[in-house]
Amino acid sequence: MNVKLNAVKGMNDLLPPQSAAWEWFEARVRDLMRSYGYRNIRTPIVEPTALFVRSIGEVTDIVEKEMYSFSDALNGEQLTLRPENTAAVVRAAVEHNLLYEGGKRLWYTGPMFRHERPQRGRYRQFHQVGAEALGFAGPDVDAELILMARRLWDMLCLRDVRLEINCLGQPDERQRHRRKLIAYFEAHADQLDEDARRRLHANPLRILDTKNPAMQELVAAAPSLLDELGEESRAHFEGVQTLLRAQGQEFTLNPRLVRGLDYYNLTVFEWVTDRLGAQGTVCAGGRYDGLIEQIGGKPAPACGWALGIERVLDLLEQDGAVPAPPQPDAYVVVTHPPAQERAMQVAERLRAAGFAVVLHVGGGSMKSQMKKADASGARHALILGFDEWEAGEVTVKSLREGQGLATQQQQVLLDAPGALERRLAGALE
Repeated sequence: MNVKLNAVKGMNDLLPPQSAAWEWFEARVRDLMRSYGYRNIRTPIVEPTALFVRSIGEVTDIVEKEMYSFSDALNGEQLTLRPENTAAVVRAAVEHNLLYEGGKRLWYTGPMFRHERPQRGRYRQFHQVGAEALGFAGPDVDAELILMARRLWDMLCLRDVRLEINCLGQPDERQRHRRKLIAYFEAHADQLDEDARRRLHANPLRILDTKNPAMQELVAAAPSLLDELGEESRAHFEGVQTLLRAQGQEFTLNPRLVRGLDYYNLTVFEWVTDRLGAQGTVCAGGRYDGLIEQIGGKPAPACGWALGIERVLDLLEQDGAVPAPPQPDAYVVVTHPPAQERAMQVAERLRAAGFAVVLHVGGGSMKSQMKKADASGARHALILGFDEWEAGEVTVKSLREGQGLATQQQQVLLDAPGALERRLAGALE
């Protein structure tokens, strides 16, 4: 007996009409990126495991617990389904020498993979949109990226999303802060959970990102990295804040915001909401000036962000802001079999003129075909029966109230150049 096969847990099918909301969202994203001069880049879903270990950091949840990694059966190469795409974009930029002629503004969209417990807003296959500005050093590009996300929220009419920012400084500043963190947490070792004790000497900054409620008070009193910032780091961070204020962008300074990836420095930020439960981060990013060199390129600054498509669409659905799926303009009903060839010609003719047309296939009675025409959401039915076939006509019948026809049903000669197109266009106005 054949066993029914289902999708992998946490990896979801996207079916109509839900897929229409994704198409609508992706069109808004393309418009946004075009308006800021960002160009699309597409990288493989599978990358060398070493790319993510080197860039994300060995002592991170992603590398330690969440990556889908495997050994290639042909050559033993260690490969990983990408858990994020910044490292892959940087790898591509280095491999193809994209920065040879100067900085590049790039964007991507696609699936990412992390092996974690599926829950609302967090899936094993999830989808991101990301923007990466490679080769730009000043605080202006940090602010540009943040404002780009704000413009997307405005385009989508998305509400209740707020901005939090922090500065992680430079490596030497983080080292000073690291020593103070270790001393502080060692003095409170009895309050550390298992994850915190394991990370204490390997990556104490990640303890600040704990979600353990029992440790929140301890973490809140920990030494702040902002106190360790040197003059250049402070100037950069203040420059970002000045530019944001000049554009009327409100934000909150969150000294505990460290992000889950080791490659960040200086500015980090998150757009967060209270409407998605525990998974409140909608869009996040920051500056990662050392990553290009770390992956093998010439030293160059970089900054970027990524947003979770599922989370954004969840918020839009809560607001009732996702438009209804687009419906066809017409549904061609064919009740006289010899008219099928002419019906197909009519459908192709209208599609060439820019109309969306569904052609009925498979036969059936007039009643059953009209039911399908109505269920399709089409605004009009184009009927070709025996009478229409003999007269060289098509009957245009309105399926919705107030569709602009002087009568609910009219006959149009097919041989009259442009007559059907004009009639249908007039009816759709």
